Amino acid sequence: MPVLTGLRRGGTTLTGIGEGKSQRYAEDDMNRLWLAQYPAGIPAEVDVTAFASLKDLLADSFARFAQRPAYESMGTVMTYRELDEASRAFGAWLQKIGGLRPGDRVALMLPNLLQYPIALVGALRAGMVVVNVNPLYTPRELEHQLKDSGAVAIVVLENFAHTLDQVIGATALRAVITSQVGDRLPLFKRLLVNAAVKHVKKLVPAWQLPGSFHFNDVIVAGRDETLDEVPLKRTDLAFLQYTGGTTGVAKGAMLTHGNMVANVLQVAAWVARDMQDGAETLILPLPLYHVFALTANLSFVRKGAKIVLIANPRDLPAFIKVLKGQRFTAIIGVNTLFRALLDAKGFSEVDLSHLKLAVAGGMAVQRVVAQRWRQAAGVPLVEGYGLTESAPVAIANPLDITEWSGLIGVPVPSTDATVLDDDGRVLPMGQVGEICLRGPQVMAGYWNHPDETAKVITADGWLRTGDMGMMDERGSFRITDRKKDMIVVSGFKVFPNEIEDVVTMHPGVLEAAAIGVPDERSGESVKVIVVRKDPQLTEADLLAHCRQHLTGYKMPRVVAFRNEPLPKTNIGKILRRALRDGPPPQGQALKTTAA
Repeated sequence: MPVLTGLRRGGTTLTGIGEGKSQRYAEDDMNRLWLAQYPAGIPAEVDVTAFASLKDLLADSFARFAQRPAYESMGTVMTYRELDEASRAFGAWLQKIGGLRPGDRVALMLPNLLQYPIALVGALRAGMVVVNVNPLYTPRELEHQLKDSGAVAIVVLENFAHTLDQVIGATALRAVITSQVGDRLPLFKRLLVNAAVKHVKKLVPAWQLPGSFHFNDVIVAGRDETLDEVPLKRTDLAFLQYTGGTTGVAKGAMLTHGNMVANVLQVAAWVARDMQDGAETLILPLPLYHVFALTANLSFVRKGAKIVLIANPRDLPAFIKVLKGQRFTAIIGVNTLFRALLDAKGFSEVDLSHLKLAVAGGMAVQRVVAQRWRQAAGVPLVEGYGLTESAPVAIANPLDITEWSGLIGVPVPSTDATVLDDDGRVLPMGQVGEICLRGPQVMAGYWNHPDETAKVITADGWLRTGDMGMMDERGSFRITDRKKDMIVVSGFKVFPNEIEDVVTMHPGVLEAAAIGVPDERSGESVKVIVVRKDPQLTEADLLAHCRQHLTGYKMPRVVAFRNEPLPKTNIGKILRRALRDGPPPQGQALKTTAA
């Protein structure tokens, strides 16, 4: 299924679902009231055909900003020229020594270190498809993603290689490239950091991956090879970006080069009023395997910015030390992160006088956090909205807002949004329905899941977001509720089906339901309601079982044992909404701390 390759005004065509199929949309079909809110200089459209691929877009930045710093990590700076050279070597190794072909899947299981952009750009330049992997995945989660994507190569930090060790036999991996935290640092610092991580902090569990290659050796060997240029089209896949979609089964959103180029150009246009080419410094504490950070990162590469990578933002003293050493002009994060910074010791000493832009996404911004940030930083938190399936940015607040409004904003250039009822009819302004999106950044579909694709993309190209909301008389959108049962924990999606599958794997559980409950810090947290098969089952037993199968942010924070069966529909489906909105279940609710 091809990408939605472009939206043109005046009744011309939009390539949609199905090979060769197109739809026509007349100008008066849309009331684009939101365009009146665009700040001066922000275009209604971007030229999504300006680059055929991310490879071409990146090459343009490398040429324009060769001498500029591109990334900084742990005090070490890599210029755009150095990134160009190292990524070229990495891509050449994949082609000539790794034996990969265009279209092969390359998994990246890395935190925010200099290795990530090198591997990312190198794989894309070699014509490969990138599969981003959360380094904290459990063996079960990792195995599913590697098998489903068909990844044949992986770059993994040694800290997490033990997880890969447990599942590699069940995957199609042919090339494993391992790296250590300090690998791209100067020699003395590299040796010191790697020794401290491994032998002092003991953060590298034992692993064995026979035949694996070391990241730095790959770069050295690749420099002796020639990277074959791969012609790429906008409809070629760039990423399989995994998300839960409409169910708890992780699915790969097929994001094409056209999707990603469009969203990079859309975001770059949206921030152009404030962000100048070759003059900005972005603080990037969100993990690059998350689509919000991924696209923000690429958008600032387009602007020739220096991007300061934060590998572990939970280490607030170290994070704040980095902030104190930078004259940064932009920062992105989620509500949870901004609140943590505001509460952290030493943040009041950070120089925020150069800050021009602070963007929050991934989860709703709380009024108190937005107000405190405005007071502390002198700039507002600009809230944006999107999802993996839209690469992700689709709606955002204009950068000239002065205060928090609770709105998610207006559609970005070349994007349409509307509110539909269950039958696909457009609802009038002010009426609540499902927010739907259409534009060149909307995914080509779910990998190997045409049935799930059909549930979320309509025949005329609307992406059903699963979020309920309304559009006001100015064309701004507000989210009122969620249609799906998905839970958002600090900006990360958690799907109840997955949690319930894990909980019911325990032999002492008869049935279980997972729901989201308000959490002061993370926005929402996971609550599980359990009917026991074994009356002796304890909270500790259940949580120990969950830790074996679930990443930390998916862990239940509240457990409630219930004596009677869970409420269900007449076909036996658990009524999660009744558990959320109805009277509390019988039995004691147990608050837990999931490590």
